[in-house]
Amino acid sequence: MTSQSMSQNMSQSTAGRANQKLRTRTAIVQAAAELSRTGREVTMPEVARTALVSEATAYRYFPDLVSLLQEAIAGQLPSAAEALEPVADSVDPVERVAAATEFLLRHVLARQGVVRAMIAATVVRPGGASARPGLRFGLIDHALSPLDGTLGAADPAALTQLKRDLAVVVSAEALFVLTDLQGLDPEAAVASLVHTATTLTRAALP
Repeated sequence: MTSQSMSQNMSQSTAGRANQKLRTRTAIVQAAAELSRTGREVTMPEVARTALVSEATAYRYFPDLVSLLQEAIAGQLPSAAEALEPVADSVDPVERVAAATEFLLRHVLARQGVVRAMIAATVVRPGGASARPGLRFGLIDHALSPLDGTLGAADPAALTQLKRDLAVVVSAEALFVLTDLQGLDPEAAVASLVHTATTLTRAALP
């Protein structure tokens, strides 16, 4: 075999391994994305089984579940403007906050397996909280945008405080408190949090 042939074979072998690694990584990410849409619990062993790889292989590509889920759900989340399109023509912050709250909570219910996994990971490692999607903050900002020229101009501190108050209510954590600890069914929990969010908003209006 000539040196040129040996070089070509080595190059093909390297390319083959790289392609196989890419296929394996893609299979793991797709499996996680598929599971995230079911609402069921998402764990690394379950992802590995769905991707038809070993758990050890999954961990070779992703050091933890959070880093995998970050990549798996990228692109699944709508923008705030897309989420609030049904109230795009409304300038009533109360109506817009109600829509934002309901959208966020129903999104959580539909994907609560992955949401719970992300929350659990950031409770154990608070420094990793930035890994969680900040969908609620974009929704709140967009919902309250009609107030930028009124409350925001007259009392920016009050608008900032309202956004902080809403961040506690328009959240997966608040939803799980009502469903898990207080035993409310999901519909009652959503209605309760929409009521709280709109009450906060209405009270802050000038």
